[in-house]
Amino acid sequence: MQDIFEEIIDYLKGIWLKRRYIIIATWLICPIGWYFVAAMPNVYQSEARVYVDTQSLLRPLLKGLTVETNPDTQIRLMVKTLLSRPNLERISRMTDLDVQASTPAQYEAIIKNLKDNIKISSARRENIYTLSIEDEDPEMAKNIVRSALTVFIENTLGETRSDSDSAQKFLNTQIKDYENRLSNSEARLTSFKQKYSGILPDQSGGYYAKLNGNREKLKAIELDLLENKTRLDSAKKQLAQSVVADTGSDNKIKSENSIQTTYDDRINELEVLLDNLKLRYTEKHPDVIETSRNLEHLNKLRSSEIEKYLAQNNENTGSLKRLSANPVIQEVQIHVNQLENLIASLNVRADNYRQRIIELENRVHTLPEIEAELIALNRGYGITKEKYEELLSRKETAQLAQQADETTDKIQFRVIDPPRKATKPSGPKRFLLFGVVTLIGFAVGIGLSLLMSQLNPVATSTAQLSKITGVPIFGVISANENLGLQQWHKKKTFIFIGSNVLLLCLLVLFVSYFLFPDTIQAPLKRIF
Repeated sequence: MQDIFEEIIDYLKGIWLKRRYIIIATWLICPIGWYFVAAMPNVYQSEARVYVDTQSLLRPLLKGLTVETNPDTQIRLMVKTLLSRPNLERISRMTDLDVQASTPAQYEAIIKNLKDNIKISSARRENIYTLSIEDEDPEMAKNIVRSALTVFIENTLGETRSDSDSAQKFLNTQIKDYENRLSNSEARLTSFKQKYSGILPDQSGGYYAKLNGNREKLKAIELDLLENKTRLDSAKKQLAQSVVADTGSDNKIKSENSIQTTYDDRINELEVLLDNLKLRYTEKHPDVIETSRNLEHLNKLRSSEIEKYLAQNNENTGSLKRLSANPVIQEVQIHVNQLENLIASLNVRADNYRQRIIELENRVHTLPEIEAELIALNRGYGITKEKYEELLSRKETAQLAQQADETTDKIQFRVIDPPRKATKPSGPKRFLLFGVVTLIGFAVGIGLSLLMSQLNPVATSTAQLSKITGVPIFGVISANENLGLQQWHKKKTFIFIGSNVLLLCLLVLFVSYFLFPDTIQAPLKRIF
């Protein structure tokens, strides 16, 4: 560690011996560098801050009714594309920078300068964006920031309008296309139905369902027909037995109450009324006589109706006249006639279903193909109709979203700090640059001194001399004052200090020129 420390000391002594190179380097570098820093033109910064409000009141109200878009994503996209070529060209036209370019190369330089100097930054969560630029002309800096802010706002709002218009145009085109396809499908379906109107399946099912349905119905009718035939045979046997019994014994009809006619209810009412009247009056009372006469008349009408019905349904007129007097036989005969009529009706229905089944079986090779074609037509028509109705619904949604955008903006811009014309320059950072130039000058000088001390070394200690020569040093003799070496070294030290002091005064002058512009710059500008 001691050796390293002594070696560092030797290096410092060598630099000090060659300090004239520090003077040369600092006087060559520092004044020239300070002059260039002082000659750099002033730049003025202009900035604007804008707050982007994406929390619209209509957004929760229209949730589910309109197309949801993420305004934050849209804002981030606009921020990234603000410095695109079309936007920069638009800013150059708005600020008349394009007029200053007389050649394409100059115009490209202006666009590149705008792209490099326009800065946009955000405060992340707060949605506050800052646009800034530095320019030699404060008025131009203000105009550029204002134009960039205008482009940023208009592009963000215009993008929403453009998206809505594009969506409307696309939906209108698709709706018109599907409307034509739907009309063509309807025309094909109508023509097909007209062509096969007599053999198309109904809503109850297809060919096989219809065939099986008819067969099941025929089975049910045949079963019903069989049951009624059995009942008819039983009724005929009962009728034959009743006729034999009635023929063997000349019994007369004792009661006709077992046969129902249209006069039965009225007869029952009159009989009840007559019984009540006889309890209070004699048979010669006018009300009793009148009621008895009406009851006798209704009984005649009832008998006439029964005879007429039996006369229409019995082929043997003589037997009908003979049997019409027996109410039991009359009732059985009526039941037989009803069963015969029902069986005849069931036979007609059964024949009808048999004919249908035969017709369907004869079309076993044509009807399934027709049904398959009809199903395909209906499926195509249904899909086209569904898409058409869905597009109409989407169009309504897009129109509602567009109307909402036209009524109020989902994204609102509030300019917090508008761009202003700067009164004081924001750069360049001359004081920092002055310090950097000074450090560079001294660093170069120290480096040259170190280099020269190594190229032309001078021993500064006995240890260094012993290390270089390899010969031990037993003593040291100091220089005599008569030689003037000490005086010369003092003179070089004074020159070094004076040079640095003078250089420092020059630096103070440069700094004061910009530190006190009203005191120093104004008089000098009036003189020169």
